[in-house]
Amino acid sequence: MTGLWCSLADPYAAEIVAGAGFDWLLLDTEHSHADVATVLSQLQAVAAYSCSPVVRPPVNDPVVIKRLLDIGAQSLLIPQVESAEEARAAVAATRYAPVGVRGVSALTRATRFGRVKDYAALAHTELCVLVQVESRHALEQIEQIASVDGVDGIFIGPSDLAASLGHPGDPNAPSVIEAVEEAIGRVRAADRPAGVLTTNPTFARRCIDLGTTFTAVGVDVGLLARAADALARTFTNQCCGDCCACRREPGPGVKFRVAPGMHARDGERSVARPE
Repeated sequence: MTGLWCSLADPYAAEIVAGAGFDWLLLDTEHSHADVATVLSQLQAVAAYSCSPVVRPPVNDPVVIKRLLDIGAQSLLIPQVESAEEARAAVAATRYAPVGVRGVSALTRATRFGRVKDYAALAHTELCVLVQVESRHALEQIEQIASVDGVDGIFIGPSDLAASLGHPGDPNAPSVIEAVEEAIGRVRAADRPAGVLTTNPTFARRCIDLGTTFTAVGVDVGLLARAADALARTFTNQCCGDCCACRREPGPGVKFRVAPGMHARDGERSVARPE
């Protein structure tokens, strides 16, 4: 299954990509400004579409996880899981006592405000707990993490893993690629679904061939930024170089003035407004 990372933290943007044809969307709160209210609106926005939302909390914390479950999140991707103990804590945060620590409320959105019969007894059967392995230490613990009851899959986080392996900002470094490929094989050997995020189409296909079950192939912020860059370059590169726009001069019949308080500094253009 292929998915898309959603970091724009906006329900309108989430709904736009929900209809694109991805199998799942990752609603990110670790590396975005999204909070619980944001995620609620995103879940509502994508509910009418066939893709499945997966929510990543900012941290492996039972209070945060409880609040996300209460608003209706059913699939979670827990970041920075370093050991079997931390994996057990993540699972426990999704289970009610006596097997877990999730607080009980009978009138949440997850229960359809009290309309789901036996929700507390059945909730764990409808939840998916995925954990992220994203450091050298965590790689060494894959088999132990995979053995934890309630862990439904292991996701390899290439960016943090790259930093841990000495290649910050370079998830495509050969040693990182090798580590990711090896990790996928070990997760599969442990009889758990494996996942990964990569914006490299060739490597995404390679991971799928190796057996990843859930493969994120893009990030909404990156798609918007790169498409905007490409569109801007299309017109900049085709310009004659001698028109009024290239010379930063107003066209016929348009008089520009510098906006108040927006004078140019070194290396910047002033902001002009037409009159």
